[in-house]
Amino acid sequence: MLFFMGRFSLAFKRMLWGTLLCSLYSVAFAAPPNFIFILTDDQGWPMMSERMHPDLPESAVSYFHTPAMNRLAREGMRFTSGYSPAPLCTPTRRSIQNGMTPARQRGTEFKSQQWVPADHLTLPRALKQVNPDYVCAHFGKWGEDMISTPEQCGYDASDGVTGNVTGGMGTNNQDRFSFLLKDDPKLSFSLSRRAVDFMAQQVKNRRPFYVQVSYYAVHRQIQALPATNEKYLQKDKPPRRFPPVFAAMLEDLNTGMTQLLYGVNRLGIADQTYIVFSADNGGNTFYADTDESLPTNNHPLRLGKQYLYEGGIRVPFIVRGPGVKPGSVSHVPVAQYDLLPTFYDLAGGRATLPADVDGGSFRALLENEGRGAVKRALPGLVFHRPFFGPLSHSALRVGEMKLVVNWRTGDKELFDLSKDISEANNLATTMPGKTTEMFDTLSNYLKSVNAESYSERPQPKGKAKKKAKK
Repeated sequence: MLFFMGRFSLAFKRMLWGTLLCSLYSVAFAAPPNFIFILTDDQGWPMMSERMHPDLPESAVSYFHTPAMNRLAREGMRFTSGYSPAPLCTPTRRSIQNGMTPARQRGTEFKSQQWVPADHLTLPRALKQVNPDYVCAHFGKWGEDMISTPEQCGYDASDGVTGNVTGGMGTNNQDRFSFLLKDDPKLSFSLSRRAVDFMAQQVKNRRPFYVQVSYYAVHRQIQALPATNEKYLQKDKPPRRFPPVFAAMLEDLNTGMTQLLYGVNRLGIADQTYIVFSADNGGNTFYADTDESLPTNNHPLRLGKQYLYEGGIRVPFIVRGPGVKPGSVSHVPVAQYDLLPTFYDLAGGRATLPADVDGGSFRALLENEGRGAVKRALPGLVFHRPFFGPLSHSALRVGEMKLVVNWRTGDKELFDLSKDISEANNLATTMPGKTTEMFDTLSNYLKSVNAESYSERPQPKGKAKKKAKK
């Protein structure tokens, strides 16, 4: 290049050098990306009108109206095997903040007596380690018994320590199982407005940001706009076990997301912003006065919220952002405890994360049309819930194989999810070697993190007293 430049005029040489230096500067000092994480509550894997798996018609429900969610799927990458860390809210929400499995937290139900989120690396702190200019906010449902506040976890702005009641759940079963018509159902609209205002302020200040918008919908209590509710009352009977007003609540939630996405476009930051959309656990399987002859709300998945079968933990999981091919699909299993290392990686983090971070970065999947692998210390995804009343169980997914262990009975179930997404065909007896291999992997991990075990299960107070009298 120097040889050829000798033939040009001094002015042209300066122009060429200026162009080259500007190009090098733009590469070296590219603007750091923004991150938006949209987390819905109790939204099952098929609870959209867009298929979560392109080849499975049952992975969508056309009765719903979810254009904003559909748009994210079409403009980004949908993960057909995206998971919440737990089948209920609080363990999932802690895992997101710290990149850890609930097993490591020793808080697989709600409050952990030994583990405090603020004492560990959190997602906001990880981003700020990469670039101190990051401003982080959390709006919406923080969680029940989270122990630490958003500010203690490194957030610069938040709604504080909020929970289900904040979003209108009601304080008794009568309230929880009823429904209300409201102007701001489940606060979905006001949440979106606060998030957009926060983003606008950071754009004005030229600061990169992370904002988590944790919607209260579609958790009980059911709330909807009067007009949206009337729309669904005029439609045919729902095809699954939910009342029409539930579909109205989901559409109002979608409207809130539309406001959020419109704000991103209006601010001109879509090309530098990653948006992740997911849910905290699988969908609820029971609503009063619904037709039990219909498929469950999580069909074709087995069971739902509370359980470690697919209906309880496989959830919508979509990513849109720079370098993500529109309409792409990844079948590689990922979990929300992968978000911390992934955002850290995308923000430019290169230092090794603490050993207690169980998740791994799936950046390679985003940049390679969904193909590749996620590097974690473990070969797969671990799920653990030993104190659940109906079933003390844990699960491990490695590739397409999934093991479910019942700690009370010792029973083991092995499924090939590539052929049996409904977990109907137990292969444990026909594949004993694989069953033992996965059981050993799961057991060794649980021991290594001193996870809660069935033997530690708290006894109901009544039973403890009765036993003492004998």
